[in-house]
Amino acid sequence: MTNDTIVGNDPVFRPRTRLNPLDRLGLHLINDVRDLPFIRHIVVLSLIVFTAAAYFYFAPSFPWWTAAIYLAVHFSVMLGPYILMLHNTSHRVLWKPKYSWMKGYIPNVLGPFFGETPNTYYVHHIGMHHPENNLHDDLSSTMPFDRDRLWHFARYVGRFYVLGVPELSKYMWVRRRFKLFRRAVGGEMIYIGLMLGLGIINWQATLVVFFLPLLFARFAMMAGNWAQHAFIDANDPSNPYRNSITCVNSSYTRRCFNDGYHIGHHVKANRHWTDMPGDFLANREKYAAEDSIVFQKVDFFIVWAMLMLKRYDWLASYYVNLGGPERSREELVRYMRIRTRRIPRESEQEAQAPAPAKERITLKRPSPVLEH
Repeated sequence: MTNDTIVGNDPVFRPRTRLNPLDRLGLHLINDVRDLPFIRHIVVLSLIVFTAAAYFYFAPSFPWWTAAIYLAVHFSVMLGPYILMLHNTSHRVLWKPKYSWMKGYIPNVLGPFFGETPNTYYVHHIGMHHPENNLHDDLSSTMPFDRDRLWHFARYVGRFYVLGVPELSKYMWVRRRFKLFRRAVGGEMIYIGLMLGLGIINWQATLVVFFLPLLFARFAMMAGNWAQHAFIDANDPSNPYRNSITCVNSSYTRRCFNDGYHIGHHVKANRHWTDMPGDFLANREKYAAEDSIVFQKVDFFIVWAMLMLKRYDWLASYYVNLGGPERSREELVRYMRIRTRRIPRESEQEAQAPAPAKERITLKRPSPVLEH
């Protein structure tokens, strides 16, 4: 299998010789030319959601069929690129310093239209998930669950719906990270107040424009995280090559700014999204040595669905062997099943306990995020 075959057409940066007026404006505003696609997405998504919101709130009678079409397009076409634009601009500053006043536009102005309450994504993902690295102190850790059991996933996502923000707020308070605590609590309270006020004005429009996207986005983020951290080596659970997966050469990865390269993202959280395919190819031997799990032509949501159906045989058809151990199909299925078993906190502690000098494995947590 050639390198080009592995990553397919996953996006990399190619300088353009001709720029349209919007691109030229974008270059004036942003730090990195490679992020010009975000400017186009900001404009297009803003036009769509603001126009739709105005229509739904002021229509003489509520157009339920139009709302159904809007939600279908929203969930299937717009939500993924928005969430991954938010993800990338949370890790790397998009706007030039003199336009830093615009930094709240993506998370706080567009966010509520895509199920993201103000500031909570940043606090959860940057302030908690990456420092904890899916270990047991990670509030979204998959380790306590069997990752191929629907009931376990239902508990996982249900807890996030009910306790996600309260637990996140407590996490920040206990660790005395009061700035992030205020951002999480304040963002959620502003959102709740806004929804109550808009619900009084027009409950049908509020349901379609804000509340249903909130429910769907939170489900999708938990399903995605579940798949991203489904296959964990219980003997080395803090190793990103062994606690995450990568999905290459898929339409999702191309639409969503190389989000499939999750191992590489946890190795270096602020790696630019256009550098992901090149980094993956350059480190194939490392992935092979770590026996990392890599799939091609599927995305995290397909992986999640196949786990819920226990279709390891189907997943094995899309597994990419980069030079690691040779396994028969049956052996690969057994290997994947083992990696989806729940891992008690005691096992994590044993894995991180000092090993004999000759066998010691260095396990590192990422450094705490800098608050800004």
